[in-house]
Amino acid sequence: MPLIVDNGQLPVGWKIKKLAEVCQIEKIQGIYTNLPYVGMENIESNTARFIGSIKPQSVKSSTFKFNSNHVLYGRLRPYLNKVLAPSFEGHCSTEVFPIKPSECLNKNFLLYWLLMDSTVKRINATCTGARMPRANMASVLEFNFPLPSLSEQKRIVAILDKAFEGIDRAIANAEKNLANSRELFESYLQNLDAEKEPLGNLVDIKTGKLDANAATEKGQYPFFTCSRDIYKIDRFAFDCEAILLAGNNAVGDFNVKHYKGKFNAYQRTYVITVNKENRILYRYLYFQILKSLKNFKLQSVGAGTKFLKIGMIQALQIALPTLEKQQEIIFMLDKLESETQRLETIYRKKIAALNELKQSILQKAFTGELTADTPKTIKEKIAA
Repeated sequence: MPLIVDNGQLPVGWKIKKLAEVCQIEKIQGIYTNLPYVGMENIESNTARFIGSIKPQSVKSSTFKFNSNHVLYGRLRPYLNKVLAPSFEGHCSTEVFPIKPSECLNKNFLLYWLLMDSTVKRINATCTGARMPRANMASVLEFNFPLPSLSEQKRIVAILDKAFEGIDRAIANAEKNLANSRELFESYLQNLDAEKEPLGNLVDIKTGKLDANAATEKGQYPFFTCSRDIYKIDRFAFDCEAILLAGNNAVGDFNVKHYKGKFNAYQRTYVITVNKENRILYRYLYFQILKSLKNFKLQSVGAGTKFLKIGMIQALQIALPTLEKQQEIIFMLDKLESETQRLETIYRKKIAALNELKQSILQKAFTGELTADTPKTIKEKIAA
């Protein structure tokens, strides 16, 4: 069956309509105090699932009102491409647009269309703004939309609901296993105990001098920024063993790395070097700072971006057993970390494969190829 979005080839009984012909954006703006507030930070990206509970909440500024007839669409980062079909009346950010389907369009059929990777890519192509991309909704409403009969839409939605129920259950199980794979490592890490001393007494702390965009694709040396990824650069400023701690992050999700050799660093990356090597080992220090990342998140300051101040790092209390004991701890933690990373790789691949499976089903749904046997086929693939 041919693709049915822009080339005019459709299954029998299907039509191509402009999105604006089958739905509209309803901006019912006001200040609402007794309705549940949906912030799209409570929605998992591209899954239409809640994270946590939604409760009545007063918001001082104006927001958009919605009800169970709407599909919520986030059009600005960090909400961009998050969607939800609510089952209740509430209010939301003014960057989350309530889309009201017409009588000829099932709202869950629209929801699934918005979840397709191909739709997401087309919407992203309309975005403007480098730091905070915003979808051009006027352009989105001009997109061609595949429209079967309402009864066919409901048939497709029912099949997708059943198929996705199994996939989402499998994803949830994989995510649980992913969390469990870290539990032993985290437990051992948190139970380290000994007489403590402020980190500032044991180390020197500097920062890099470069902008985050100083990386070069074919650089010879590692370039550490606040990202979890390690980039490359063609010149080095440090030639030593060090612990690299991210000094800022959009949501306070800081990270730490251990490296020995020549490297360079971003101006908000802390370069931590030991000045009391007779008291603490670098690898042990890495694990101690890794242990402290959750507390750093709680201590971090800033509204839009979270920052760590050098005083916070210097004040960190470090448990200091003997060097011999530190070496025993390092051996155990390296072993646990390696096994944890192995299991994480397995479960992340499983989750990625399940999400790809969802996308292949959506593609079939909007090309008229979905059959009643699809949920059974999916169940067999998940079990394989």
